[in-house]
Amino acid sequence: MTTVATPRTASPTGTPARPRTALDWRIRFGVLSLIWGFSFLLIKVGTDGYAPFQVTFGRLLFGTAVLVAAMAVKRERLPRGARTWGHLAVAALLLNALPFSLFAYSELTIPSTLAGICNATSPLWGMALSLVALSEDRPTRRRVAGLGIGFLGVLTVLGVWQGFHGLDATGTAMALLASLSYPVGWIYVRRTLAGTGASHLSMTGAQLLLATVQLGVVTPLFTTLPSRFPVVPLLAIVALGALGTGLAIFLQYGIVAEVGPTTAQMVTYFIPVIATAAGVAILGESLAWSTPVGAVIVLAGAALTQGKPRR
Repeated sequence: MTTVATPRTASPTGTPARPRTALDWRIRFGVLSLIWGFSFLLIKVGTDGYAPFQVTFGRLLFGTAVLVAAMAVKRERLPRGARTWGHLAVAALLLNALPFSLFAYSELTIPSTLAGICNATSPLWGMALSLVALSEDRPTRRRVAGLGIGFLGVLTVLGVWQGFHGLDATGTAMALLASLSYPVGWIYVRRTLAGTGASHLSMTGAQLLLATVQLGVVTPLFTTLPSRFPVVPLLAIVALGALGTGLAIFLQYGIVAEVGPTTAQMVTYFIPVIATAAGVAILGESLAWSTPVGAVIVLAGAALTQGKPRR
């Protein structure tokens, strides 16, 4: 559930800066995988007591609070410039407000396991879009094969040979659209926000702040104030925001800065596994054989699309 994409920081010599922390990056990588894998379970629990827009608004609010606190500790300032803030507003919509809301609505009618697997199609969408939108990404046989294999995996997950029997088409479509929104946002950020000079933490904090404002405007228009506040769903929303959004993004960028974006993006392949295990073990969701098999095919296709072309 990557939520923002900005260039890596560089040292004065022009080489990528790789700061190290006391906690090994592999441990942080594992924690990040668990947090994002369990996020789909938390969304499902949250929507049991609150409207999807309310879940998303709470998620963004608590996530923003974590990043603002981190910015205060590190004495980071928000980015400057009306143009930068305008691009960040679009990025906030594409990478946070829209996909978070779509996933929340999708889980009203589909299991959290299926939502987590749909999230794994994001690299496939990204590869397909980058071939069109980014001139430096040239199609190769390996990447085209990856797209084909990934598409076959999606059809397997959906059980196309059964005519999508027992599958909620609307909820599934929302989850897939949410996954599509991420690479659209990444490409937009790559084209408009590269080289701003602001830190990752500053840009991410501003982005989440804008997404929170967007949901703060939309939520009252489409929902009413709850007459009661169920505790368990509320705690799920707090955890989803503070851990699944705020802390997770903070961990992600630390890993990117230390070991690079390619290694950091491998978290995508662990998320559906953890989401499926959590949904089945904790929520008691049913699991047809086609779901895990299709997920493996999707991940294999996504891995092929991420491979670097030979020169």
